Amino acid sequence: MTQSDLPSADLSAALPLPLRSEEMLSRLAVRRSAPAQSLALPGPSDAEIEQMLRLGARTPDHGKLFPWRFVVLGPQSRAELSEALAALAESQGRTTKEIAALAKLTNPPLTVMVVSAPIQGHKVPVWEQQLSAGAVCMNLEHAADALGYSASWITDWYAYDPAAVALFGVEDGESIAGFIHVGSLSEPPLERPRPNLEHKVEQRA
Repeated sequence: MTQSDLPSADLSAALPLPLRSEEMLSRLAVRRSAPAQSLALPGPSDAEIEQMLRLGARTPDHGKLFPWRFVVLGPQSRAELSEALAALAESQGRTTKEIAALAKLTNPPLTVMVVSAPIQGHKVPVWEQQLSAGAVCMNLEHAADALGYSASWITDWYAYDPAAVALFGVEDGESIAGFIHVGSLSEPPLERPRPNLEHKVEQRA
């Protein structure tokens, strides 16, 4: 499914104003990416996948360009890609750790590849268009969480190697913004270090 497959919005509909949500605040406060290798069944249904994509597409997008697309990778396509990538990795002399990273592609029940597809020469800078693709990735993670699943947004070497990227069908001028792996965890994830805001926030009157 790609962005063009998604139903268009009703532009005449008035959207509700934001309301305070303690549930959302609580979930954002404990949101944590999952180890992709640990994601297992159950995964999202077809209806839930479509809902995730709808929510993922509701992202900041200067110029309304939709400069990204989705590629939903099922188990068979990921198994074939992993096999081809393993052969590529061996021919390139990649490390055991890099080859082992392919398990991130095959273990989760679902992977959505978000492809950044900026429109070159447009007045909206490419950087802003790429940021929109990143926002899509984050929206997908939030959507997965809201549906009761865990998710992992990763790239790895095969998102940047030209020969590997070609195997995913990424076209010239495009890049992989991320693989959003979705599934379930058997154990809660551990917390990770978070930044000290005193070192990251500058207040200006």
